[in-house]
Amino acid sequence: MRLLTEEIRRRLPGLYETDGEDDPIVQVKFFATWCSWTWYATEFDGDNTFFGLVYGHVAELGYFSLSELQAGEGKLHQVERDFHFMPSRLSEVRRIHRARVA
Repeated sequence: MRLLTEEIRRRLPGLYETDGEDDPIVQVKFFATWCSWTWYATEFDGDNTFFGLVYGHVAELGYFSLSELQAGEGKLHQVERDFHFMPSRLSEVRRIHRARVA
């Protein structure tokens, strides 16, 4: 499965383009198939680096890389893109994610 399509690449603002926005739009969601880690991207440098919300051990805004997400391709432990995810405001993603894990 391709984690990042050309359509999604075009939709994602470049790094720092949403800097200062109170509630940017999350364009794509990735999730680990073997645990609860989830990555929500709001920006992309066009090559390898995303910025967005990461739910891992804690929830935090930060950078993550496409190459790290792709590292498990074809293995039991891999990351997939959520085909059903629709671009949403960051505040809405936080609200929905909290409701699912509560």
